[in-house]
Amino acid sequence: MSVPSTATHTVHGTCHHDCPDSCGWTVTVDESGPVPHAVQLRGRADHPYSRGELCPKVNRFLDRAYHPDRILHPLRRVGTKGEGRFEQITWAEAMEEVGRRLGEVIATAGPGAILPFVSAGNQSLLAEGFGQRLWHLVGAARTTGALCGAAAGAGAATTNGTGKAADPLDVVHSNLVILWGTNTRLTNRHYWPFVEEARARGAEVVVIDPVRTLTAESADRFLQPHPGTDVALMLALIHVLFRDGLTDTEWIDAHTIGADDLRAHVATCTPEWAAGITGVAAADIEWLAHRYATVRPAMIRTLIGAEHHEHGAMFFRTLACLPALVGSWRERGGGFARSTGVWTFEPLNMAALTRPDLLDGHSTRGLPMGQLGRVLTRPEEFGGPVNALVVVGGNPLVSAPAAGLIRQGLAREDLFTVVHEQFLTDTARYADIILPATTHLESVDVVPAWGHLYIGWNEPAIPPLGEAVSNSELHRRLAAALGFTPDTDPALFDDDLTALRATLAGPQGTIDLDQLRADGFVRAPFPDDGRPWADGGFPTRSGRVELRCDLMELAGQPVLPTYQPPTEDGEAARFPFRLMSPKQQTRFLNTSYSGLAAHAGREQPPALEVAAADAAALGLADGATARVWNDRGELTLPVRITARVAPGVVSVPWGWWTGAYGDGTGLGVNALTTDASTGWGGGVAYWSTRVAVAAASMRASSSR
Repeated sequence: MSVPSTATHTVHGTCHHDCPDSCGWTVTVDESGPVPHAVQLRGRADHPYSRGELCPKVNRFLDRAYHPDRILHPLRRVGTKGEGRFEQITWAEAMEEVGRRLGEVIATAGPGAILPFVSAGNQSLLAEGFGQRLWHLVGAARTTGALCGAAAGAGAATTNGTGKAADPLDVVHSNLVILWGTNTRLTNRHYWPFVEEARARGAEVVVIDPVRTLTAESADRFLQPHPGTDVALMLALIHVLFRDGLTDTEWIDAHTIGADDLRAHVATCTPEWAAGITGVAAADIEWLAHRYATVRPAMIRTLIGAEHHEHGAMFFRTLACLPALVGSWRERGGGFARSTGVWTFEPLNMAALTRPDLLDGHSTRGLPMGQLGRVLTRPEEFGGPVNALVVVGGNPLVSAPAAGLIRQGLAREDLFTVVHEQFLTDTARYADIILPATTHLESVDVVPAWGHLYIGWNEPAIPPLGEAVSNSELHRRLAAALGFTPDTDPALFDDDLTALRATLAGPQGTIDLDQLRADGFVRAPFPDDGRPWADGGFPTRSGRVELRCDLMELAGQPVLPTYQPPTEDGEAARFPFRLMSPKQQTRFLNTSYSGLAAHAGREQPPALEVAAADAAALGLADGATARVWNDRGELTLPVRITARVAPGVVSVPWGWWTGAYGDGTGLGVNALTTDASTGWGGGVAYWSTRVAVAAASMRASSSR
């Protein structure tokens, strides 16, 4: 019996998910059939950051690409909004309807009534940036701020003039590693081996987090401040550094401004003061200040989780002061590393990708990304209604705050909604037209990491399945549907490689596309000695670290790092618990995989985590059912008594599609979270939310 021959080849790519790791992968493709078929996906062994390992979700990426529930053809709604009933139509029919409906909006309400909502489902250059060309030329509304990342960058830049920081991989040279507000082992898992390498050389690992995470369990020392109080902890550390003569006066004098003002400002911010706010013992604060100043090099590593508070930008503004005060930038393995990545070091020509020149001088309406629910339901607050919504790479009904308002807006019959998707997500169920999207196996792109310094190439391994199209091809088709042509507006129709070549011609030199394609990755420019700020040169107005920043007064913010309690703390009498909504599932983190049984089905379903003392006071047993609510919404969940949260704090995991909560509301934890903006930077204060909790058997009227 003859055995059919199998012709295979391998293709290198880079993971595109909203994750700091941006891992390299290798796909094995079987060409023996009529259509090339991906048969294996593995981590790329020679990738300098991920080093051959993938996470549990991406290890099953082929199952996602070939999943029987994947959307492979254009769909048109035939049921009521949210019902999820659609009929298959052709691309021609879809584009005729989309072009006609968007044209009607432009003619009757103006282009500012169209809102493209492009989120981080695919964090690649073409996927996130190419479509901006069309919307610039149309004059559509634009989202301002971001669900993640904006406040962190703005806060750090207030102090340092930039988000640029240490190379995270230089942690291997550190003798003290402080992981502040980041669950490294779960959400930044490929970084953990570098931390362990430092530890093997004798480094001490300190974790600071309001939740006793997987990473906290692995720390040498764990400090657990109350949510949103980290700035008070930092100010107490600064107090001790000044009080005990632990600062590097030579470096401060040469490279900072405002040190004397800061010293006077923190004179009353004693460890005892901070202990009363944060719940961290004064002795632990004293210990940490002395360790940080005397164990060198010391690196502080944080990501974006800590920005999800009302004063999240102040967290990063204050944190950036610490390495300056002890001269930690002098040393390789010192300083701090936040969402340091390719974007921070500007090797790319983003204007060549997004073409802001196509605005041709006219301004567009800015609408806050984190307040989508208000935008869709309270037009009087934003200069008029949004009449058309185009969602690309996002599932805002799950990922954005104040989900009840978002659902109310998506249900509007006068809102024309187009969603570009791979699966029938909670948001897609409210679409009028769904357009099929490729996976990263099926599209070419470049992936600039935000957690390390490597730019990755992604080569398509297989042709698009069904009638799926990439984000860039989607916008070429939308451009044609709106009446633009390659002759009149050629920028809207550039092919992918042309757009990428232009983008790779950055201000620090051109990255050769063909070489990048051959090698698979290239490192962004960075000092060879790993010390970007050893000799100062900060891009602030003063050229120094601005411990005092007078520009903040113009923004209505304190000129010196200042602790301010969250506004919702004023509601503590009605809503006594602080709510955390962290990522805690290993097989999915964001919403992209939680609709797939192979991932969600292997995780514990959502529960309300409560400290034992609080559970006892509320009469709640482990496994009982509890109501958790505030003025925005309500959930009914099983209780999980845990030591992960401190008394006064409850936690409900984020990332699940709404059906997983099983309480009949059709909404997830973001039914509860606030959509208040961060103090500056355009972030979202998810974790400045307060709630009440009671046994589910209690009547709503008796407990509200």
